[in-house]
Amino acid sequence: MRYEGTVYRPPSEANSLLIQATIGCPHNKCLFCSMYKGVKFRVRPVQEIKEDLLMAREYYGDWVKSVFFPDGNTIIMKTRDLVEIFTFARHLFPNLKRITVYGSARFVNKKTVAELELLREAGLSRIHMGMESGDDTVLVKIAKGTTADEIIQAGLKVKQAKIELSEYYLVGIGGPELSEQHALNSARVLSQFSPEFIRLRTYVPSPNSPLYEMYRQGDFQLLTPHQALQEVRLLIEHLECEGSFVTSDHISNYWNITGQIPRDREHMLQEIDYALTIPESRFRPAHLSHL
Repeated sequence: MRYEGTVYRPPSEANSLLIQATIGCPHNKCLFCSMYKGVKFRVRPVQEIKEDLLMAREYYGDWVKSVFFPDGNTIIMKTRDLVEIFTFARHLFPNLKRITVYGSARFVNKKTVAELELLREAGLSRIHMGMESGDDTVLVKIAKGTTADEIIQAGLKVKQAKIELSEYYLVGIGGPELSEQHALNSARVLSQFSPEFIRLRTYVPSPNSPLYEMYRQGDFQLLTPHQALQEVRLLIEHLECEGSFVTSDHISNYWNITGQIPRDREHMLQEIDYALTIPESRFRPAHLSHL
């Protein structure tokens, strides 16, 4: 397999075969993100991708059960090309159970429900979507390039196509002044389409990102550990999802909060309330940039 630059994947894809289908990110303007900086976005030729899949088959045999196709927003590829590489992957790996990609709302919305259904039939089983926030003010401030309504539209499309959706919520990305509306509006947006997974990530300044420089200059304030936990509590308290699995499966988070909405809501809130009794000095520093 051939890789270009740093390859990023969600923690849940730790055991997946990684085959780059795109290089970089077609948006690449999010202020909090340091990934893909200095990388010009391009789509790899289908033949190159298939060659890498063949190399993986020769190296690993046919035991591969999950394939993730980085880089950022691989969903932007032409539907027919995605169908071709997904179908080829399933042919090479008869034990394949899952094919996944990154796809933010802006680029998912470039596809029709019929196209998404074709991708699901070809093997696409999950899309990782970095929503970050469901609040329009926050989305503008972080230059996400999408709106709350567009996130809802994309979520409904993916659900209608019967593809699993893993949404990412970025705790603290609105700072203290927007924390409440960030949580409440994100809960409202997520409740419109009930993604299978809601994954919590706590914002930590990342060097080489614009927001890191704003933080260093005092123009962006981080939440304290208790403030971050209170924001998560507000989000969970107001989620009206059916069957969404909420998890804080990342080292950036201050506390492991996991459960299904609505079934485990009270247990998760109790966990947060307990964490709030622990002195903030016992939590990691808010500014750790190596996470």
